[in-house]
This record gives sequence, structure tokens and C-alpha cells, in this order.
Amino acid sequence: MTFVSRLASGVVTVLACSTVIAQTAPTTLPASGVIGIQEAMLSPDYWVAKLSSPNQVILSKAQIDAQNAQLFKTDTSTYDLAKIGPALTRAQIQGWIEHVSKLDDKPLYDEHDQPIPRSTIDAVVAGIALDQVPAVSQARYGLVVHRVSLRNFPTSLRAFPGKGLQDFERFQESTLFPGDPVAIVHTSLDGQWFFVVSPRYAAWVERSAIAVGSRDEVLAYAAQTPSRVITGDKVRTVYTPEAPAVSELQLDMGLRIPLDNLPPDQPVNGQGPYEAWTLKLPVRADDGSLRFQPALLQRTLDSSQDYLPLTQANIVRQAFKFLGERYGWGHLYNGRDCSGFVSDVYRSMGVQMPRNTGDQSISPALHHRVFTAADNHATRMQAIAQAQTGDLIYIPGHVMMFLGRVDGQPYVIQDVGGLVFHDASGKLRWTKTNEVSVTPLLPLLVSDKLSYVDAITSIVHIR
Repeated sequence: MTFVSRLASGVVTVLACSTVIAQTAPTTLPASGVIGIQEAMLSPDYWVAKLSSPNQVILSKAQIDAQNAQLFKTDTSTYDLAKIGPALTRAQIQGWIEHVSKLDDKPLYDEHDQPIPRSTIDAVVAGIALDQVPAVSQARYGLVVHRVSLRNFPTSLRAFPGKGLQDFERFQESTLFPGDPVAIVHTSLDGQWFFVVSPRYAAWVERSAIAVGSRDEVLAYAAQTPSRVITGDKVRTVYTPEAPAVSELQLDMGLRIPLDNLPPDQPVNGQGPYEAWTLKLPVRADDGSLRFQPALLQRTLDSSQDYLPLTQANIVRQAFKFLGERYGWGHLYNGRDCSGFVSDVYRSMGVQMPRNTGDQSISPALHHRVFTAADNHATRMQAIAQAQTGDLIYIPGHVMMFLGRVDGQPYVIQDVGGLVFHDASGKLRWTKTNEVSVTPLLPLLVSDKLSYVDAITSIVHIR
């Protein structure tokens, strides 16, 4: 999400998962222009060394499983696919579509900063074919075969809310990954897009990215064992001309992929498997149906036989694997946004979270403290003083992960568009980051009238 802040200088700035403004200390301004940062702070070891019990398990696997079950039971922003369908009503499908396929009358611009004609936008809206949803329909099920965007309309047209705002794609919602299960509930007017319900989001996806299978095989896929969990930021399967669909396929942090049960001396796609893990990946046949294909993942790449233990050290080390990755609204630009960043980090330890900041910050399944206008500055400062490594701090449209303290000043790691702050002379400065960054937290502003502290809406504690 984004919001607009009008600074004292009169410049209107669109905030990428919130641009933040530091008013006072820390005042050290290195050549990078990122206030309060020293080279040593850009290493996870710097922060892990500050922890008193870095390897203490915060939640056991059983506790995490129970929390995840509670999430899909109580949080309306998530979906238990086992409880969807098979019969769906028109009202149910139209409700899902209308929730995401919304468009205001504000002008939109293409990647060349040219206005998109209204006739083009109208054609995109017509593509949802809402009037063609039958009174009762049968859900179909599928697995995602490659990383693909979830869109709020059935279109690949790139549309931006203003000139020079290419980091905020208006039709982009989120992203799905190889092996993600979906329920298919509607098809676009041109037949090229499915409206799907995934465990954490419902939106439009290109039909070519979904392999359609039976309900049972789709829902059972993720639970198959043994498996490998991707613990690197991004890894790729080995190159193979024999199986192009799984050649150098990107797998992102937190994905759990079953292993294929093949003889260890049998070549896989023309290559011996003894120095790699043999994954079982979904592929799409020519008729759109689901098939499975073995693919090799080198053992030297960053993966684990199960989710990593939920410890503060692992939280920090996993977060730092994204350091410097470009900000990507809805996971665009092969990156991720602020809420995608924190949820992918926690997913590598088995913790499921809602997709968007607003839902994360108030989820009934997550331990959180909500702040209202009745909470004064002192109360909020006390909450920050009690924050622990891995806690998630929310302001409208943005989330940051608490790292630790340096000389009493709290620091965070965040996927952020830019930093606006007062330097040592009191001059208002702006530094574009547009990436996963380590930054100081206090004191910050989200506008010239509202401090960052006083804008906090929630602090979520995964514990």
C-alpha cells in the first residue's frame, strides 16, 4: 500500500511502503545518504551478536502449526482451499471478484508516462465478464508452475497512478510461486485468465501459469514428504534442455517442494542426481492439465529438509538475505514489497501470514498490540522500548522488522522506497533507497505534522 505525504517544503512524495522522515538523532550521515548507518550494520552477524539467546526456539513446530491452523480458521483475508467448493454460488464468486477488481476514475499512465486511453481501461474492466458467472458453478483446482503475478484485472497491461511512479503498478496485487495451490472459480472474457483463490489471496492470474488437476492431488501436493524448503532468497533448478519447463526454474524463499522418489542412480533430465536434490515439480501439459516433472536442485544451494527453527538468529539471517533487493510492489521486478518481505522471511520458518500490511497488523491469529488515537506518545515509546528482534511494526501502508538497538536507538530492516530526514544541521534531506534496507527507527515522521511513533497502528509479536 502507499500513502502521500506533503512535506514542509511543499513537495508531494508518494511513499513506497512508506517513506520515512527522521527528525533528530541519529545524525551520522555517511556517503550513502542513509542516516545513522555504519558498514558493520550491513552484516547479520552484527545484530545476532547483540542477542542474548539468539538460538532459543521461539515457537515449536507444533505451536507454529497450531497458529497457522488458527490463521486459516479465523482470518478472513486467508482461505482454506479444502473448505472451498466444490459447488460455488454466483454471489460468492462475484464477491471475491468485486473485492479486488475495483477501479476509480483517476487517470492511469503507461511505462512511458503517457496517459492510458479510457477506452483501453474500459476494455480491461469488461474482461472480467462478471455477468457471465453462472448461478452455481464447480470449482476447479490447479498448481502454479512458475512465479507469476496476481492481478486485480485480467490483463498484462502495466498501469501506473502517475508520471514517474513505475514502482507502483496499479493492476498488480501479489505473486504466486511454483507449487502454490489454487481454486479456479472464473475465466475472463477472452479465456486467457483465471480468477483464482489461493491460500493468501484471490485475484486474476494468467491461465498459462496454472496446471489443472484433481482436487485431491492439488491439495495433497504441498504436504508430501520428504521435501526441501527453499531458505535462500532465490535459487534455480539446474539447466536442462530435456525438460524446458523446469530448467533454471526460480524458487523463492519459503517454498516447500516435495522430493521425487526416483532411484538414486537414474539420470534426471540427462544428468546424474547424486550431487543434487531431485524435486517433484508441477508442469502444465499442452491441454492445460497437471503433470509432474523431476528437476534437480544443487545441494550447494540454500535449502533445508524442513522449515528452519523459529529463532531470533534465523529471523535476522533470513531477512538479511534480501538486503539490497529492489522494492517490488506486489513482488514486481522479481522482488517483493514490505509485507511480502516480512512474510517470506517468516514463511521460511513455517509461519504463515496474511499477504497485506493491513491484514497482518490486525490478524486475529497473530499476537499483536493495536494502537489508537487514545494512545499517547509516551505509551507508544514504551511499546517500542519493549520491542524484540523480529517484531513487526506497522504504520498505515507499511511494515518494518525490528532488528535491535545501537546506543539505545532502535533499528529496523525494511523494504522501503526512500528516507526523508533532518540532518545534523536541521536541513530536510531525502535519500532514495527503493530496496531492502537497514535504517534507524526513532525518531521518524510520516508527514511534517505526524511523527512516525505516533503513526504506529500495530506491533505484531510472532511468539
